[in-house]
Amino acid sequence: MKTIKVKIPATTANCGPGFDSIGIACTYYNELEVTELDTDEIQLEVSGEGEGIIPATRDNIVCQAIDKVFERVGHTCKGLRLKMENNIPLARGMGSSAAAIVGGLFAANELSGSKLTRHDLFELATEMEGHPDNVAPAIFGGITVSIMEGDKPSYLRFMPPKPLYMIVAIPEFHLATKTARSVLPIQVPREDAIFNLSRTALLVTALSQGKYEYLSQALEDKLHQPYRMPLIKGMEDVVPLAKEAGAYGCVISGAGPSLIAFAEKNPDDIGQAMVKGFNQNDVEARYVVLQVAEKGVRISPK
Repeated sequence: MKTIKVKIPATTANCGPGFDSIGIACTYYNELEVTELDTDEIQLEVSGEGEGIIPATRDNIVCQAIDKVFERVGHTCKGLRLKMENNIPLARGMGSSAAAIVGGLFAANELSGSKLTRHDLFELATEMEGHPDNVAPAIFGGITVSIMEGDKPSYLRFMPPKPLYMIVAIPEFHLATKTARSVLPIQVPREDAIFNLSRTALLVTALSQGKYEYLSQALEDKLHQPYRMPLIKGMEDVVPLAKEAGAYGCVISGAGPSLIAFAEKNPDDIGQAMVKGFNQNDVEARYVVLQVAEKGVRISPK
């Protein structure tokens, strides 16, 4: 029986104005171990996030990803043993579903003889996730800018030239991406679209050149955050407190409800201030201090 171990980074997407296009790999990881079995069964062991919640069936999103690769390459597999060590919280805007999909795809590809390229797996991950902004950094690492042309995704990746802290405040409630998308308008004013275009261009330039002082303006957004703020209790207090503590800006991580602040110093002061903002609104929260992960998914045969 062959066993493959995969390590997948958390991701944050949107980053303010870069809705459905900008993503960052973060130094926070899930680990997945997959073994093919001779018996027709699914064995699942989960520690950390999702323990007691993730189903031990082929409906599991990791199993769906594995089956998609096996079907694509014509590989036959009776059963699977999965061991998951999850740090990425579920439904909190840190790319938990992208990590599950990417982990399953890459483990299955390795088990079946590595017949698919990394870009093939990127396309499959995008198909499963529905958009590339989280799966791109989970696969390729760094900061990614992704687009869709028809049903085909493409991306560019870069690493910032100097360290940048990302402080993520994680509240103790879930927010489904479907719910967060449901509040967005179908049409937006032209001036709001222009506002976001300019901020997105400034964001990519500031990150790629290490001119982080421009992030205070570059993280501004009018396309999704104003509509999602009512879904995230405490956000109206967390954002200004993060800035007062030294953050360049604070935005929704992915679809939320986690909030992410960007800074060059004093990350713990900022994290404590963000948690305080949630606590003032009777929301329990914790924070983690992360940096940009240079590498995406990593595979190690066991």
